[in-house]
Amino acid sequence: MEVINALGRRKAAVARVYVSEGAGKITINGRDLEVYFPEPALQYIVKQPLQTLDVTEKFDIKANLDGGGYKGQAEALRLAIARALVKVDAENKPALKAEGFMTRDAREVERKKPGRPKARKRFQFSKR
Repeated sequence: MEVINALGRRKAAVARVYVSEGAGKITINGRDLEVYFPEPALQYIVKQPLQTLDVTEKFDIKANLDGGGYKGQAEALRLAIARALVKVDAENKPALKAEGFMTRDAREVERKKPGRPKARKRFQFSKR
């Protein structure tokens, strides 16, 4: 099997993933998964598509992560891994789609408007 690549995005985070056959090693920006994401909940998010298909020990994953915070990066990586697994075998798609891993979460931060403290918040109104 040749190297399969895929892209995942969430908020401001972008994940580029390269999947090849291997022993289940996940490397992010040259670091191990447990080093890059020390929080077990984030490691779980990243591994969800692999656990759903029960292929955790079959593929080596190399990822480049850029932008956003750690939660957005983990979810971007989850989407990228799910897309790559569908490229590996198209029969994986229904199982991943049922779990919601194939959907790009399009929610982005709304920009701040002039004359307001935040995007929608307004300054306190005073009648007198």
